[in-house]
Amino acid sequence: MERAYLCIDLKSFFASVECVERGLDPMKVNLVVADPSRGRGAICLAITPQMKKLGIKNRCRIYEIPDNVKYITALPRMKKYIEYAAKIYSIYLRYISKDDIHPYSIDEMFLDITSYLKMYNTTAIKLAKALTNKIHEELGLTATVGVGTNLFLSKVALDITAKHSDDNIGYLNEEQFKKTLWNHRPLSDFWQIAGGIERRLNKLGIYTMKDIAYSDEDILYKEFGINAEILIDHSKGIEPVLISDIKSYKNKSHSISNSQVLFEDYDPQDARLIVKEMVELLSLKLVEKNLVTNSISLFVGYSKDSHKYTGGMRKMTIRTNVFTKLLPYFLDIYDSTTAFDYKVRRVGIGFNNVVDEAYEYLDLFVDYDEVIKERNLCKAINDIKRKYGKNSIIKAMNLEEKGTTIIRNKLIGGHNAEENDK
Repeated sequence: MERAYLCIDLKSFFASVECVERGLDPMKVNLVVADPSRGRGAICLAITPQMKKLGIKNRCRIYEIPDNVKYITALPRMKKYIEYAAKIYSIYLRYISKDDIHPYSIDEMFLDITSYLKMYNTTAIKLAKALTNKIHEELGLTATVGVGTNLFLSKVALDITAKHSDDNIGYLNEEQFKKTLWNHRPLSDFWQIAGGIERRLNKLGIYTMKDIAYSDEDILYKEFGINAEILIDHSKGIEPVLISDIKSYKNKSHSISNSQVLFEDYDPQDARLIVKEMVELLSLKLVEKNLVTNSISLFVGYSKDSHKYTGGMRKMTIRTNVFTKLLPYFLDIYDSTTAFDYKVRRVGIGFNNVVDEAYEYLDLFVDYDEVIKERNLCKAINDIKRKYGKNSIIKAMNLEEKGTTIIRNKLIGGHNAEENDK
């Protein structure tokens, strides 16, 4: 039996939600979701389809919008978008089991509808229309759909075909893929081929999916290693992975990480405070999940790429989740690798090889009673934050002028949770 997949994406999701909330038609008004308080260089999280028709790019910066274009500015409201995403997911659940749904992003879902076509006595395209009509009817949002015989083809049908069709639906099987997209350029239009991969392929004289399909596989494996198998399969429209495979997949190793783009350029000494705040927050997450780590990583990025990034990884002599034991390792990396003559704009930290707390080990010079005491305090802090909010209990360092924790605790995904959260 030929399989059938849908890849459903909401058109200009954030901007469309803001239009619906205002009683406006997203297809007829100019609206931008952005935070002007971050300056004219702030990125627009979304713009309406009407603005795209004017040639304005979706993830543009405010200053890139022509002065003669009049538009409404909506502050990001991530909590509101999550509410809408939950409502959309609930619509899918009326017709499709959660076991056959894979959320790809807040506004994009893969659905395996193979077994439902016979159940509903319908076709894949009719079921796609029924779902998108229901979304529009109940929420006022417009969706585009890629229909394919595997996950890859449904995604490509969405990205390349559906967005240019009158009914917002595209369909691909292996034969249609080869017939219509084998010579499509650029390669970066295809799912999982980023600009860097495209440039490496171009250097090999490869510019289309057909070129990949007819290339010497040994050359591809030499250039891309095991990932060449994905490129070769996709060039032929093949994707063996099922949604059930994705849901049953278990990582062999685990890590927890966090990163942030700072609100302004920071002096490296001030950015050191940011590292402290981030280690404290992420160590609380380790405690909450009863996990420990023996390996850490730090990333520091600089203003306008004025200097290459710095940082690195460090294997520790202990395995723990206690902030006071983890912080010195991070500060050692920061102090020894940071370019102190340049302004800092991005910071990222990670805990690698995280395992259950039962595997904790410390050196002979650590007072284990103090470790237990600190961990219990962390658990109490987590309980308070869960009950009363993230800012219900904070450390003195969070009150320093350059601290970001208090502000970021009000954000979701780095953006305002509510319009009045500043």
